Amino acid sequence: MTLASLPLVRIQICGALAVERDGQRLDDRLPGRQGRLLFTYLVVNRHRRIPRDKLAEALWREPDPAAVDARLNPLLSKLRRVFGADAVDGRSTLRLCLRDAWIDLEAAAEAIHRAESSVAQQDWPRAWGPALTALFVAERDFLPGEDAPWIDEIRHQLTELRLRALECYAAAGLGIGGTELAAAVRAGRQLTRRAPLRESGYRYLMQAFAAQGNLAEALGVYGQLSDCLRDQLGVSPSPATRELHARLLAVT
Repeated sequence: MTLASLPLVRIQICGALAVERDGQRLDDRLPGRQGRLLFTYLVVNRHRRIPRDKLAEALWREPDPAAVDARLNPLLSKLRRVFGADAVDGRSTLRLCLRDAWIDLEAAAEAIHRAESSVAQQDWPRAWGPALTALFVAERDFLPGEDAPWIDEIRHQLTELRLRALECYAAAGLGIGGTELAAAVRAGRQLTRRAPLRESGYRYLMQAFAAQGNLAEALGVYGQLSDCLRDQLGVSPSPATRELHARLLAVT
């Protein structure tokens, strides 16, 4: 039985690379550092066919075109031995064949879409779980210690995914209220630290403090944002943030 024909393979590429099939770990069989890079690159691009020269560029800086086959073929052979002869399809262009696989990066992307859809519908309980799913994945490092343009691109995607997940988590916490207001405060604080020019975090933090009855802290957050925008960009907060500030002032 091959990797492609099994009912489910679980692959984690964010954080420590882990591949599990039928309760058995397979990642320790990958052929060294370059084998892990190759496998991860094929996982990330599994919905398209990759020319051999692009694979080489993903693994080596300025690869010698004359040596591409000699360097790639042994790695591909080892991957096929680990996962099955039909797991890597093609010759001049290659694709990892996984019919039924759970991949953490794909699961996080699907989860954030569900979370944002639920937030748009103000279905706060349904937004909460998917937001956390996306957040847990996005918080992990991607191929730490490695450096390549495609790796930087995935890291950028994870950074944006984390911000979107924090926004959904904060919105869900506000919507649910009660003990979840503390979670909204934590998410808002993380947003303001990680993206100090992104106003959404300040608004969530202001609303969470106000819902907890801490109006002074809520107004203080607005002051922090105003100072940051003035110092960094020479601008004032957006109309949406100013409107929220005015509403809070009206209840003091």
